[in-house]
Amino acid sequence: MTDNSSQQKASAVEQEAAGRGGLSQAEIDELVASSDIGGRSPSVPVARLITVIAIIWSLFQLWIASPLPFMLGFGVFNDTEARSFHLAFALFLAFAAYPATRTPFQIGLGVVVPALLTFLFIFGAKEDTPVWWIPIVGLAMIGTILLGSPKTRIPVWEWALAILGACASLYLFVFYDGIAQRVGAPILQDFVVAAFGLMILLEATRRALGPALMIVATVFLAYTFLGPLMPGIIAHKGNSLSEVVNHQWITTEGVFGIALGVSASFVFLFVLFGSLLDKAGAGNYFIQVAFSLMGHLRGGPAKAAVVSSAMTGLISGSSIANVVTTGTFTIPLMKRVGFSSEKAGAVEVASSVNGQIMPPVMGAAAFLMVEYVGIPYFDVVKHAFLPAVISYIALVYIVHLEAMKANMQGLPRPQAPKPLVAWLISLAFTVAVICALSFAVYYGMGWIRPAFGASAGYVVFLLLVAAYVGLLYVASREKRLEMEDPNAPVTKLPLPGPTIRSGLHFLLPVVVLVWALMVDRLSPGLSAFWAAAFMVFILITQRPIEAIFRNEGNIAAAAQRGFGELLGGLEAGARNMIGIGIATATAGIIVGAVSQTGVGSALADVVEVLSGGNILAILFLTAILSLILGMGLPTTANYIVVSALLAPVIVTLGQQNGLIVPLIAVHLFVFYFGIMADVTPPVGLASFAAAAVSGGDPIRTGLVAFFYSLRTAALPFLFIFNTDLLLINVDWAHGIFVFIVATIAMLLFAAATQGWFLARNQVHETIILLLVAFTLFRPGFWMDMIVPPFENVPPSQLAQAMGDAEAGQDLRLTINGVNAVGDPITFTALLPVPEGATGEERVAAVGLDLIESDGKVIIDNAAFGSPAQDAGLDWDQEIVEVFAPAEQPTKYWMYLPALAVLALVIFLQRGRARRVAATA
Repeated sequence: MTDNSSQQKASAVEQEAAGRGGLSQAEIDELVASSDIGGRSPSVPVARLITVIAIIWSLFQLWIASPLPFMLGFGVFNDTEARSFHLAFALFLAFAAYPATRTPFQIGLGVVVPALLTFLFIFGAKEDTPVWWIPIVGLAMIGTILLGSPKTRIPVWEWALAILGACASLYLFVFYDGIAQRVGAPILQDFVVAAFGLMILLEATRRALGPALMIVATVFLAYTFLGPLMPGIIAHKGNSLSEVVNHQWITTEGVFGIALGVSASFVFLFVLFGSLLDKAGAGNYFIQVAFSLMGHLRGGPAKAAVVSSAMTGLISGSSIANVVTTGTFTIPLMKRVGFSSEKAGAVEVASSVNGQIMPPVMGAAAFLMVEYVGIPYFDVVKHAFLPAVISYIALVYIVHLEAMKANMQGLPRPQAPKPLVAWLISLAFTVAVICALSFAVYYGMGWIRPAFGASAGYVVFLLLVAAYVGLLYVASREKRLEMEDPNAPVTKLPLPGPTIRSGLHFLLPVVVLVWALMVDRLSPGLSAFWAAAFMVFILITQRPIEAIFRNEGNIAAAAQRGFGELLGGLEAGARNMIGIGIATATAGIIVGAVSQTGVGSALADVVEVLSGGNILAILFLTAILSLILGMGLPTTANYIVVSALLAPVIVTLGQQNGLIVPLIAVHLFVFYFGIMADVTPPVGLASFAAAAVSGGDPIRTGLVAFFYSLRTAALPFLFIFNTDLLLINVDWAHGIFVFIVATIAMLLFAAATQGWFLARNQVHETIILLLVAFTLFRPGFWMDMIVPPFENVPPSQLAQAMGDAEAGQDLRLTINGVNAVGDPITFTALLPVPEGATGEERVAAVGLDLIESDGKVIIDNAAFGSPAQDAGLDWDQEIVEVFAPAEQPTKYWMYLPALAVLALVIFLQRGRARRVAATA
């Protein structure tokens, strides 16, 4: 579940694979190793040492997440101390597991960055700061890079870098009390540790993640020091070495900031949970289930690839890792049924990248959004759920359209299909059983807790164990699922029933996770801990219990195998976290530079100048900048960068130009376009990974994948203007209606962009389908043109407008004022209408005191903590315009002409399809 793959590390393997049908299993293993867990292959004793340290890291993270430290009264770490250990493990393992790529560009970059930092540190040093040590640190780093980095052993100088990096990180833990007493006044020891720490962190980033993030972080550090030398629009006063050291390393504003804290508190446990689940066999189970259910359909393997990637994406945080793992099985099967190498790779890329927007993990961005947006985790999942599901459904439909174009057939069914009536009865029975079990569990839990009090946890655990043993018994009655060879000929698909029954126990830990998150509303960290703890129990017991049920004997050997799988899962979880730990720490440098220099407001000025204040131009520019900034970055770092730099741009400029949207919509907007960089050439790393497996051309694979991903690129623009798609202020009935209509609209959009609906589209039909899809998504756009939703009221009649409006509605105010630095600004504020008998009472209730002077309405006061202050209103601002809600017919009337035109297109295409079929 890591996104630390890099195009540079795998380039040799990819080039060898291109043009000859893909990779062998050995080459796939090499690609996975170099991408996900480090490509070094040291001697056995050293390899075992790396394994032991990785397992210790996993056990440490489980310990600090559990209630045990508080129950036993020792081993309790505060947030800063936990972050210090987290980064120490990541840095040590990065140098132990990842050799430095020896291409001329990489070597040059490894030398230039320490040399540049040496210059910057000397440039930023004040007169009272000694600088004699700075060249020593820089030369030491350059020397270790030039000495080389073999793949088969860890030389002394790399051990030194690993240990120095860990010590620089643990410095905050060891000297915690002393640092707390001198914040803002670092001593020479702080300077040296921070300089070594920053250089070693950037070198670890180059090894584990490739050059992109290292370059971006270095540019931001240079910008921090060289502010006065920058062009006027982005210039700032510049920061001294003392300020940078204090901000970036000694406090929790930079490297050890929120991003690394989220990685240490939440992300590691979800990564570990996914690794344990995969070691237990769940990854193969998900793929086999998807193929058994969908393999017989047109383009069935491609549809199964989408579904299996969706299931994997629920717990995965890496589009590249998802491509390499599920793609090794799905891509060859797609090619076998008629997909070209590029299209097979593109389907896998599109579905794997979609996994990054799929709750509950969202590439670890979900947990960061909790901190950055300031809303509960449950709300983040609720708002992100609908667009992700719609996007996946549309991708399945795109695959279906591709199969229709090529007249593909599915793989042979393992048995004759059931009659429709029997199938419907079976489906209804299955749904009824699931609903009955859900109600029984929900209300049973509600009865167990009050009935058993403090012992309820033990009762719940016993019930879980009973369900687990029962499902394992059911699985033991079926043939054990084995990993299929994707290059072997496929004569038939697995039977759905036995395939599903063979791994139902894998769903229990997922149920535990979802229950803890969504029903009990536990913190993400504690929820992932209980799910991971249950997975530990499953791994230890699964093999011996299964051996008993299957009468295989040799229970001790089965238990030993289960324990080995547990250790393998603990190691894999930690090694998969190396890249994410490094990425969040390095992204912290960027976040720290943004907060220290105020570059966010400067970027907003740049976008405003380029866009001319046009809302759509602002959004398009922000989307393009998100794509550029996201190139080559892992998902976690990607979101941190784009949210820190570009989310404030949309908020600030949107408010100044009349676009006011919830903050979660803005963050999802930049996040969607940030992860699109994994698809988009020339740096789309997921496309390069898929091309390595398929043997196709990487650039063409990326272009096709981007074309397939247009549906994902359209969604952010739609939910910015129609927040119903994010289920904001939407009840259940309305939410279901929105889901159905939005899904139909997205399918029509997919049909338009693919050039095929019921038959091949003509140009005018494509345009009509796009217009119908847009109308279903945003019916209010056309209704607002017919009947304006607001009427302009003179500012002097604000109280009257308040009195006429219904409580709960909003007035839109255009405000003239000044910003924090005294520059004049104009922005739009939403002022809620409270309860009140008169307009004057309502104005007072929102906390506003107004005065009229020279025909102007001036805000004399906005009460502290009042709705007016929350809306951004303040003393001495002028109310320029007031827009009150106007009577307007329901926007859903616009569906009638849209559906009528759609019916005409269906009629024309059905006739054309019949004529084509008759002449075939």
